[in-house]
Amino acid sequence: MNDASAARPAEPIVFTASPLDRASNLRRDAAWLAARLQAPASRFLPLWQLKAPVRLADTPALDWHPAADVKPLLDAGATLVTLGLDEGICHFAVDASAWPEAPRQGFGKFIDVRSIAPQLAPGQAGILAQARSLIDWHARHGFCAVCGHATIAQEGGYMRRCSNGTCGAQHFPRTDPVVIMLVLRGEMCLLGRQPQFPKGMYSALAGFIEPGETLEEAVRREVQEEAGVPVARVRYHASQPWPFPSSLMIGCMAETTATEILVDAHELEEARWFSRAEVAQMLQRSLGSEVPRMPPPLSLAHQLAKAWVAGA
Repeated sequence: MNDASAARPAEPIVFTASPLDRASNLRRDAAWLAARLQAPASRFLPLWQLKAPVRLADTPALDWHPAADVKPLLDAGATLVTLGLDEGICHFAVDASAWPEAPRQGFGKFIDVRSIAPQLAPGQAGILAQARSLIDWHARHGFCAVCGHATIAQEGGYMRRCSNGTCGAQHFPRTDPVVIMLVLRGEMCLLGRQPQFPKGMYSALAGFIEPGETLEEAVRREVQEEAGVPVARVRYHASQPWPFPSSLMIGCMAETTATEILVDAHELEEARWFSRAEVAQMLQRSLGSEVPRMPPPLSLAHQLAKAWVAGA
């Protein structure tokens, strides 16, 4: 069997390959952070209702701004996240949701992350995933889960500390791990569809990893639960940050010798076996309306299927 890495896409998977050095050892230094905030070269990305400003051109690009353009937000104490360094220049994300509406002048068009990410140059969507996940996390964690008091952002936006001196609990951004797997049986693969999927679209099975569970165990449990198919060997293939709100998709190839499918109606509307040739056609249809089809290239399910068709 071919090495799976040989069939991975030449272009980075969407939401990966950020060019920024996250400077995790530096952002804890309050003096360093304060200096970066005052540096004229520093750049800020305002997110309005989790939408990002994008300059629309032949190649759409994130619209970074100097501190002066977002000074009212900074002065008002808007959530600020240190994204990292690019050639020594610090980049930040700032929550602009206090604006009554997205500005129409002086900024790029504020666009939903999911819709614009595939059009951005490789790496920029990775920055956007980081920014969106963290801004959203801060919006959801304004109060301490231990005592209920307000929390305060620290360490460049990567920790919130309880303001109650007798509590002082520290809260850190979480990432929810999800296994997504292409179940293989020789020249066939198992795909399913949920009721909310667009008509005729099939995808790889997926589910959250539970506490105390390995990714291999999660793959076997989810496939058994959703489709009644026992899985033997599990191979890791690739991963993808998924900032809706903050998951890590862990893509695997799962092997079985079973043929019978027993669908759990609470999980899936349908599941069936597809040949390699059928999946190749479904990939070509992923951006159209012809059915059956796979999800678009943005998804890790698409990339898993593409790798399998190529020989992984």
